[in-house]
Amino acid sequence: MSDLAALEKSVLDDIAAAGDEAALEAVRVAALGKKGSISALLATLGKMSPDERKTEGAKINLAKDKVTQALTARRDVLKSAALDARLASETIDVTLPLREAPAEQGRIHPLSQVFEEVNTIFADMGFAIAEGPDIETDDYNFTKLNFPEGHPAREMHDTFFFNPKEDGSRMLLRTHTSPVQVRTMLSQKPPIRVVCPGRTYRIDSDATHTPQFHQVEGLVIDKGSHLGHLKWILHEFCKAFFEVDHINMRFRPSFFPFTEPSLEVDIQCRRDKGEIRFGEGEDWLEILGCGMVHPNVLRACDIDPDVYQGFAWGMGLDRIAMLKYGIADLRQLFENDVRWLNHYGFKPLDVPTLAGGLST
Repeated sequence: MSDLAALEKSVLDDIAAAGDEAALEAVRVAALGKKGSISALLATLGKMSPDERKTEGAKINLAKDKVTQALTARRDVLKSAALDARLASETIDVTLPLREAPAEQGRIHPLSQVFEEVNTIFADMGFAIAEGPDIETDDYNFTKLNFPEGHPAREMHDTFFFNPKEDGSRMLLRTHTSPVQVRTMLSQKPPIRVVCPGRTYRIDSDATHTPQFHQVEGLVIDKGSHLGHLKWILHEFCKAFFEVDHINMRFRPSFFPFTEPSLEVDIQCRRDKGEIRFGEGEDWLEILGCGMVHPNVLRACDIDPDVYQGFAWGMGLDRIAMLKYGIADLRQLFENDVRWLNHYGFKPLDVPTLAGGLST
């Protein structure tokens, strides 16, 4: 028992020297475990006389209490140090800007946005959306639309034709979305009010033309439809799409095989420092073509031109997207540059509405 003080000092020194909780636990087991040094001393009390047991037991229990208190104090110190080290290694700078959620990082392509804007405007006017295949027949793409044999658009240098079939006929990539109008007139009875957005294809490629581009065309067939209705629809569309209160329009005579009379439409604008602003200024910009549906087209689609008449219009979605959002080169729309898309693109949840703003 004369070595109790030395044992106590040794254990306390080991506790103070423990560098982590694992080392501290090893010291505890060595001192207070079943076969620990202090536990071994407690086991010897049974062989002592009652007087010795009373005296020596008090000394051993006092040493045990000191060791237990030292273990608790050291454990608290080690836990605090471990927490400080973890906080130091996992520091977050709360002054950094919040990262966007994954759903917010993606961007809607300007063409997809313009598709939605155009459809939203015409849907508000009561138009339905009509779609058709990209691969068309010569009959739907040209013949039923009053294109004569030998028309330049029917030549190989203007149109993507497939190899001839056994009967000599050839399918082609549609050159406009007008075949959708034909399909609609053949499948529905008047009155008809549809817009036909979609991809189109022509053999052309430069800064202002691409082999594949997008159009939206509109068609109205009814007994009393006339050019006044057409002008009102186009005027309201341009005001809504370019988000201006008023815009002047100019209609010029033109020619298209499928309309008679045919008109080109110019809208009022102001060119200033590389920008084009609509609804102001004294300049004019051609934006679309339109006209009354040719009687030959109505007959080809089994509609009596003596009972019904209609009007149609068409414009390039790529072109109006470039005009509205200041895109300088048509080819940028098809380059798949993520940096460009981050600049011109739209957030997925910014759904265009007439009440909330098309391009907010």
